[in-house]
Amino acid sequence: MANNDKMSREEAGRMGGEATARSHDKEFYQEIGRKGGEETSRTHDKEFYQEIGEKGGEATSRSHDKEFYQEIGRKGGESRSDDSRGRDSDDGQDGKMSREEAGRKGGEARSRNNNDNS
Repeated sequence: MANNDKMSREEAGRMGGEATARSHDKEFYQEIGRKGGEETSRTHDKEFYQEIGEKGGEATSRSHDKEFYQEIGRKGGESRSDDSRGRDSDDGQDGKMSREEAGRKGGEARSRNNNDNS
């Protein structure tokens, strides 16, 4: 407790959060998250999302190594390849790089850029 037996804002917030967590389930938090996301998308523009995406990408690149980017590139390429298997196409390539190859190369390039900036 703070001076004069008064609770600090930090302590009051922590206790309130703990009480809320005890009285609500997963669906409650999913619902408030959905509502918050909808409100944010209504009140913010494309630049807002670009900025937070860039900040998140920079933070991720500082905390992950080359193998991380190679793995997510591989998984992304596999997922995209699985998604396209049910679609009608001749060979699906038309002289273009496969999604798996693009994912792998993207992961490698990101990793190289991250290592160059270290």
